[in-house]
Amino acid sequence: MSRYKIAVIEGDGIGHEVVPEGLRVLEAVGRRYQITFDWHHFDWSCQTYLKTGRMIPENGLDQLRGFDAIYLGAVGYPGVPDQVSLWGLLIPIRRAFQQYVNLRPVRLRRGIESPVKGFPPRQIDFCVVRENNEGEYSEVGGRLYRDTDAELAVQETIFTRRGCDRILRYAFDLARTRKSHVTSATKSNGIIHTMPFWDERFSQVAKHFPDVRTDQYHIDILSAHFVQHPDWFDVVVASNLFGDILSDLGAAVVGSIGLAPSANLNPEQQHPSMFEPVHGSAPDIAGKGIANPIAQVWSGAMMLEHLGEPKAARAVEVALDAVLARPDVRTPDLGGRANTREVGEAIAHEIAVAAQL
Repeated sequence: MSRYKIAVIEGDGIGHEVVPEGLRVLEAVGRRYQITFDWHHFDWSCQTYLKTGRMIPENGLDQLRGFDAIYLGAVGYPGVPDQVSLWGLLIPIRRAFQQYVNLRPVRLRRGIESPVKGFPPRQIDFCVVRENNEGEYSEVGGRLYRDTDAELAVQETIFTRRGCDRILRYAFDLARTRKSHVTSATKSNGIIHTMPFWDERFSQVAKHFPDVRTDQYHIDILSAHFVQHPDWFDVVVASNLFGDILSDLGAAVVGSIGLAPSANLNPEQQHPSMFEPVHGSAPDIAGKGIANPIAQVWSGAMMLEHLGEPKAARAVEVALDAVLARPDVRTPDLGGRANTREVGEAIAHEIAVAAQL
């Protein structure tokens, strides 16, 4: 019997709808594999900010330190600037707990038709490994001469050898468990300091992995290749900004951003890691019960894998495939009429039925 203490943050918008379905599925697979979850719910969100002036309490990070993992829904709400919600909750968690890997799988699942034609299920199957703690998303910079003709804004990009090397090593290690191919996203022809440095570190780290095939593309043509040749890729490693953009593009290539999970990992497990769908809080559909819970559920499978429960993680993924293959259990973003709860219940049911076979 395994037991895990999990912090649950539903957040905003559709987070309140998809997280309960994720928990439903995790409970179902837990019963099958004798895994017990101690869920601890935190009502931190943009609503919290509007009431208190903070996204999380002053001691919020300390409250999270003792958990095995963090299961997050979505953050963002009209009336609260995005930079407030992001820098008030997500980024402090990612950085305080050294979640320097943002892992985003991109896979065309059975039953889903890609808008990119001609690719059967599983032929598109790659991961975007995004550096998650530095790069373009730094706090270094500022603004001067506000509200004058001389107003200016400066934003510094921070690349460190330690930061580059550890994310690159993670990408190469991951590739060894897959198809042994790593692609680097760069823009060293236009960004003359940080990107050549990134290229140098990629080349140096690659020397330690002679069994792994490598290539690199400038971000503009790489984006085109994602659309025209998504079957080319295995592990794509990128800086914070480039990885953020590429992973959303990858999600679109395989059908819907509602299918895209992610993991914010501290690979050494010295701190809790955080698991969340790539999609946002979607205020335009919040409260309608039509949000796609697949990304939230798949993020739960990634959490199980990280916690050392690969059989349970695999069971969730098998159930996802079984449900997605049924056209009668799809949310509107996939052309169906099912609601959020119906999809969650169908996945949990598949897990329960498989346990009886």
